[in-house]
Amino acid sequence: MRKTRKDLIYLLQKHWFLAGIMISIFLAEIFPQMGAKEGPLNPEITVKYGAVSLIFLISGLSIKLEELLKTLTNMKIHVFIQIFSQILMPICIKIFTLFLRIFGVNEWILKGLVTVACMPPPVSSAVILTRAVGGNEAAAIFNSVLGSMLGIILTPFTLLFFVHENRTVAHIFQLAVTVVMPLGVGQCIRYMTKLNATQYPLAIIGQLALLYIIYITFCQAFLNEDMQMHAHEVLITVLLVVLILIFTTWLIFNIASKMKRTYLPEDVIAIVFCCTHKSLTLGIPILRIIYGGYSHLSTISLPLLVYHPTQIILGGLIVTYLQDWMLARQRSRKRSAKIEKYSRNKWISEERCEGRFIKCEGEDSLAAGQVALPKSDINEGEWTQ
Repeated sequence: MRKTRKDLIYLLQKHWFLAGIMISIFLAEIFPQMGAKEGPLNPEITVKYGAVSLIFLISGLSIKLEELLKTLTNMKIHVFIQIFSQILMPICIKIFTLFLRIFGVNEWILKGLVTVACMPPPVSSAVILTRAVGGNEAAAIFNSVLGSMLGIILTPFTLLFFVHENRTVAHIFQLAVTVVMPLGVGQCIRYMTKLNATQYPLAIIGQLALLYIIYITFCQAFLNEDMQMHAHEVLITVLLVVLILIFTTWLIFNIASKMKRTYLPEDVIAIVFCCTHKSLTLGIPILRIIYGGYSHLSTISLPLLVYHPTQIILGGLIVTYLQDWMLARQRSRKRSAKIEKYSRNKWISEERCEGRFIKCEGEDSLAAGQVALPKSDINEGEWTQ
């Protein structure tokens, strides 16, 4: 009994954020008036200019630009990850949702799937799983940070393009005030004060701010009588998210692993996680800004809320498989290198035997310190010390 209690406490400590998401939704259903527009919490101010700005201020304080410069030279892996994550994945999911319309899937769930595809990679989970496998952690860090910075600029435009939203100018201004400015301020503070973000619980503060945004989002969803989501729609969302994650992971792994001359096995691991993982921390605030006036905001947010734990669980399940694959590929590369080296040495020996070098007549072997010169340089039989 005591051991079971300790295991439960350990799981809650390890996955407290996932538990916090469920508790936030549960509290939103019990006390929806707290998060209502013009309610006690005043979400129009505390969310837009409070929680959202705080999250991106913390991102600015935490992002290490020096780490971007360290791995800047490996451009092939960076270009692959960013193009697939920011451009190709939204296109693929958009085509997939057009196919799903035939089966009558909720339009707002489909829009939610497209918004997931448009999100930047996370700063944490992709790096943690890459490290767990033993992959190229430096490349994972670089692309997670770079993707987060690019996503702040690109994600609103990809959302506006793929979801056909027209309020571009208002959104750009709001993003500048609540996202870009706090991010820039955070970077300036970090640069001027040499702040070490790891010494402070900034990540926990950011996650608490994110839970507050989730709570407010679902408060307004439960207050909206027109927005009703049935249990089967939630189940469909979970199923679609799992299928998308499995397919994209399989696709990326098979493409990258076949490019043996371009990517090392360690690079393939970083590519798999950075291409398929999406950021909840940056995604929810961006959705809140762009779809703040929508009655279906919670429905649009649901696929991203499901995607976050699913990518962690699926990633954890394939860690052992990827470790075995990477070690086998590394051993194969070493054997190939040895065979190639042996073949090269054998070819050189055969060339020597064919007369590229001569030896003294009557000698079975070269004397110590003597070097045979080509015929064009000495007379036959001569030796030089």
